[in-house]
Amino acid sequence: MKRHLKRALELLLMPLAAAIVFIEDVLLHYLGVAMAAFAKWPPVARLEAWLARLPTKAALIAFVAPSALVLPIKLAAVGFALHGKFALATGSILLGKMLATALVARLYKILRPTLVTMPWFLATETWVFKWRDRLYAFVQSLPVWQRTKAMVHRLRRWLSGLVAGLLAR
Repeated sequence: MKRHLKRALELLLMPLAAAIVFIEDVLLHYLGVAMAAFAKWPPVARLEAWLARLPTKAALIAFVAPSALVLPIKLAAVGFALHGKFALATGSILLGKMLATALVARLYKILRPTLVTMPWFLATETWVFKWRDRLYAFVQSLPVWQRTKAMVHRLRRWLSGLVAGLLAR
């Protein structure tokens, strides 16, 4: 029974877990790189320095505020969907989520030293990362995950060789 339950969970959770890992490993990495490059622009660098000096409660408000910024994008997506423009609705939601994710990740990096001075924030952060690490360990132990990872690695090597061959010409 335990083997069947594990297989059922594997089939159910793998797409969700793969999406989460993809978002965290790939999308957040590249969004972080883009946001770090954007942060070198002097007005943004000054804004980030100001944010880093905020008192605790103001830092918390600044950290939560991007959630409100996504609301107009979600409303626009609803409007697109109501008019039958589902591709635009989906694109709006994806773009809004990507921008909000990039902004929240950057704000987290800037504001974390201030935010962790609040005991409840530190406890919540510790709990979330503990469960995230447990989930990742479970997903990475699944044979289907290991096979998929090996396949992606082979595909990357093949693509790298292909690109290197094309650039050598």
